[in-house]
Amino acid sequence: MCRNIRVLHHFQPPTTPEEIHAAALQYVRKVSGTARPSQANQAVFDAAVEAVAAATTALLDQLESRGEPRTREGEAARGRARWEARSARMAKS
Repeated sequence: MCRNIRVLHHFQPPTTPEEIHAAALQYVRKVSGTARPSQANQAVFDAAVEAVAAATTALLDQLESRGEPRTREGEAARGRARWEARSARMAKS
């Protein structure tokens, strides 16, 4: 999985449309292999982002949630801990 695409399900406060759009944009960039499409491909690129965002919104709306909701601060702390563990492993090499 692309490291830049984050989990969006079961957050408190809920995931925003802007977060969903940003994830959709990152996904389309990754799949297409380009960060900035040519003018000839801009409309198709934008349509793909909107389609992925719509599908993501529908998915998040329909998923059932269990357990405590995630927080953005908690996810950031987990990411920092993973980075520190990785850095420590690399330093030993």
